[in-house]
Amino acid sequence: MNLQNAQKTVDNWINAHGVRYFNELTNMAQLTEEVGEVARIISRRYGEQSEKESDKNKDLGEELADVLFVVLCLANQTGVNLQDAFDKKLALKTKRDHNRHHSNEKLK
Repeated sequence: MNLQNAQKTVDNWINAHGVRYFNELTNMAQLTEEVGEVARIISRRYGEQSEKESDKNKDLGEELADVLFVVLCLANQTGVNLQDAFDKKLALKTKRDHNRHHSNEKLK
């Protein structure tokens, strides 16, 4: 599924099940909350903090999908075509960063 299809799928879901989009500020708060859940899993599972028993069954993929869902909502309600934006960003990063990363001694 490309990003345009993902945006349409989310829009269809919102219209069928969600009544309406939360406003942009609410969705920004939701995004922050979901990113925090991802950070908690990463810091405890892959970082130096010990993982609490209650966190051991948390699904990182599910939490990342929550982040993606809210990003897609924000894109839809603000008129952003994420496919176009992503394609432009990838082209920019490719041009700007290829030599920079290959020349970075820290990455070797």
